[in-house]
Amino acid sequence: MEKINQRQVQIQYAEAYISDMPELKKIFLQMKEAKKVDSNFGLPFMLAKKKNETIAFASLIVNEKNEISFKIYDKNKMSEAEKRNFFSNTERYFKNNDTPNFKDPEQLKSSISRMISWLNLE
Repeated sequence: MEKINQRQVQIQYAEAYISDMPELKKIFLQMKEAKKVDSNFGLPFMLAKKKNETIAFASLIVNEKNEISFKIYDKNKMSEAEKRNFFSNTERYFKNNDTPNFKDPEQLKSSISRMISWLNLE
């Protein structure tokens, strides 16, 4: 029997930058089947990429208890193990970040509102 070598493509994690927002907006709109982003889009802060394609991102949100949390949006291109790994990396980053958007719900709400306004301009 011939052995087949299957090379695993490594997922890379990176912080989300303003230049990533148009691509993240597309992912969000496709997943939500929406025409405009809303407060559920949150404030993206972490990406997962395979090769040069963004396959998932994590966004800061303010939950129903007025606490800061995060939500992950993905294109369903990750295995369960890859999803767990991305969640763990994101959670670690989230817990260790002490900038205002990560600690102050009112600051985050303001940042999300500005981000949504900017993304929905077109």
